Amino acid sequence: MTETEQTTEVHEATTQADGTQVERHNVSRTSTTSGIVLAQRVIWFIVGVIDVFLAIRFVLLLLGANQGAGFVDFIYGLTGIFVAPFVGIFGAPTYGQYMFEWSSLLAVIVYTLVAWGIVKLITLARPQEEI
Repeated sequence: MTETEQTTEVHEATTQADGTQVERHNVSRTSTTSGIVLAQRVIWFIVGVIDVFLAIRFVLLLLGANQGAGFVDFIYGLTGIFVAPFVGIFGAPTYGQYMFEWSSLLAVIVYTLVAWGIVKLITLARPQEEI
């Protein structure tokens, strides 16, 4: 893993034009991202995508979307695996009827908390000023 590196270069040039002195400073800066920060970003991106699909599922069930529509069936099929561990807690969803599905909301909360815990676990070894 590479730690964050920052390099700053300053180039100075002095020229004279019509008896006046002009100083030019060119500054270039290079920085790289550490592996830990990259891992955190990947974790949050993956959980964010999952949460967005679960939120779409929640809204579709809340509005009673027709499962026969291709998009609705795709969303239900895609998110079914993520909601499966939570379905038995509040009952199975009834497709095609207006339903407030607690399982999707619980899945969003649990997956977000698990991601937060993993990200915090990754940062345990880093000094506070680098986080």
